[in-house]
Amino acid sequence: MAERRLRHFLTLLDVAPAEARALLTRAGELKAMVRSGTVHEPLRNRTLAMIFEKSSTRTRVSFEAGMSQLGGHAIFLSPRDTQLGRGEPIEDSARVLSRMVDAVMIRTFAHEQVERFAANSQVPVINGLTDRFHPCQLLADMQTYFELRGDIRGRRVAWIGDGNNMCHSYINAARVFDFELRIACPEGFDPDADVLVAAGARCQVLRDPRTAAAGADLVATDVWASMGQEGEQAKRAKIFAPYQVDDGLMACAAPDALFLHCLPAHRGEEVAASVIDGPQSAVWDAAENRLHAQKALLEFLLVRSP
Repeated sequence: MAERRLRHFLTLLDVAPAEARALLTRAGELKAMVRSGTVHEPLRNRTLAMIFEKSSTRTRVSFEAGMSQLGGHAIFLSPRDTQLGRGEPIEDSARVLSRMVDAVMIRTFAHEQVERFAANSQVPVINGLTDRFHPCQLLADMQTYFELRGDIRGRRVAWIGDGNNMCHSYINAARVFDFELRIACPEGFDPDADVLVAAGARCQVLRDPRTAAAGADLVATDVWASMGQEGEQAKRAKIFAPYQVDDGLMACAAPDALFLHCLPAHRGEEVAASVIDGPQSAVWDAAENRLHAQKALLEFLLVRSP
């Protein structure tokens, strides 16, 4: 039997478009199994190490519950629990941990940290969030759109707000899932040029949020100040005030447009309560789908991928 090729998931671009669509299909199947009470444990006796340098609710619970449902086990590691927090080289930690576990999920600040870990790991490494990308959230967002509206290919998506890690992941999603992305952000808060340029004509940056939202099938946003930017909150609140996703902005989108937010949300800042709690919001479906999409990803990396 041929040895399984080591695969990592550091950005959405680590899976081919056909593989990404297959992941969403599989996530739907796994979701149906949970709801029907079907036991499915392909990861029995497998262990996932979860390294958290950033706080988390959804990422920790979804990966930990997901491993349990798949028959495996998850180990939570914070900087207080590991030698990483005391200055051990990332390369050394990767070499040691990957001899003991079957996969590693890392949620940290610098994307380079995840890349260095993966380069020295013998097992699959999953990016649970970095300052540059949040690919697991995009799997959940795409699963949600596919469930509620069908294939997103050829559709228009509006990203409103900061050109941050979520914006970068939406740019990559436009490439993988073949949709048009309009990004509305204040000057000086654009997504990184290399990520944007690589997407070509699929993506464009605008300054007017309502122009970006015009005719959009999906409107997405995120907080104005991410973790590590708390000191900029007051300054950013003034700059981003015109970029709140409110009822007026949603009225510019297609009548059946969905609204998504990766959470946690600040009602009255980046999104109006009437939008996130309104009938167009699919936020809670997407939050649940973190569980199912990540289970499909774990199964793919450890069992199903070539």
